[in-house]
Amino acid sequence: MLHAGLVSAPYVTVDDTGARHAHRNFHTTQIGGEHFTAFRTAPAKSRLNFLALLRGNYQDYVLNDAAFTILDGRPVDPVLLARLKRSGPRHFANQVPFLQHLAEHGIDIFDTETLRPFAEAGIWGAIRHHGLVGNAVIVSDDAGQFRVGTHALCWVHAERLLHKLMPATPHQVKQVETLRELIWHFYKALKAYRRRPDARAALGLQARFDRIFSIRTGYGELDKLLLRLRRRKPELLRVLERPEIPLHTNASERDLRGFVIKRKISGGTVSRNGRQARDSMLGLSKTCQKLGLSFWHYLGDRLGICTSHPAIPPLATMIVARS
Repeated sequence: MLHAGLVSAPYVTVDDTGARHAHRNFHTTQIGGEHFTAFRTAPAKSRLNFLALLRGNYQDYVLNDAAFTILDGRPVDPVLLARLKRSGPRHFANQVPFLQHLAEHGIDIFDTETLRPFAEAGIWGAIRHHGLVGNAVIVSDDAGQFRVGTHALCWVHAERLLHKLMPATPHQVKQVETLRELIWHFYKALKAYRRRPDARAALGLQARFDRIFSIRTGYGELDKLLLRLRRRKPELLRVLERPEIPLHTNASERDLRGFVIKRKISGGTVSRNGRQARDSMLGLSKTCQKLGLSFWHYLGDRLGICTSHPAIPPLATMIVARS
């Protein structure tokens, strides 16, 4: 189901929340689109872990153009990178031959910080090799681990940063309120653009973005925030080139709400099978909801105990057909 979504969806929204498993703190990541939702619980929520989730059930590593593009933008030793590039594109069945290849090219595979960017690149190369994610945009709340591929930022989370400011004078309070109003008016203009995309309107929105986020108020913390958001302009304005993507990650937060309710009622999980069963059942339930199916009838069909309703085709097939 996750594989079907990643190869067909034009975008995915992602988010995560805390989870308890085997008396330890874990993290559950939600990956969803218009027609599917998947949950995966793991000990960490690093970028390496997120990439491994996007890779699905594959275990291979690939050093190809996509992997080298990732490495070109990372702070890695150029000498080590040049050695890898000279060896050309390579495919590795699993982690063991991949690490052996890195070690043969002088990379210290026992140094976590040195190894991490190469491991991330190898997994990203495998993702692209298998056609996963494809042209999909990853929409997130700006958590660092989600910043991969073609990325877009959630406007709601960007605006929330203004709420974290602590203005000390009435003048500073007024400045924050004025900027919030400008941002929400701009957000409404982006929503209108999504409904009726237009090249001239896109140029006007880009200029309007620059005017808003170039304002200097004299309130130091507010000015730093505006500068920070201006630097993320391509991700905040991704909708101008891809109007089909959402402007927020509200869908992910709604999906995770069911997981949080389950966590509050039942606590954590103990066994690996229990953890996978919880993630799978919640993902199936949310996916059925998005596809307009009764989860009760879906379970009955799969268990062979409900014959009064038409047979339900595989959800993966339905996800691809809808996308």
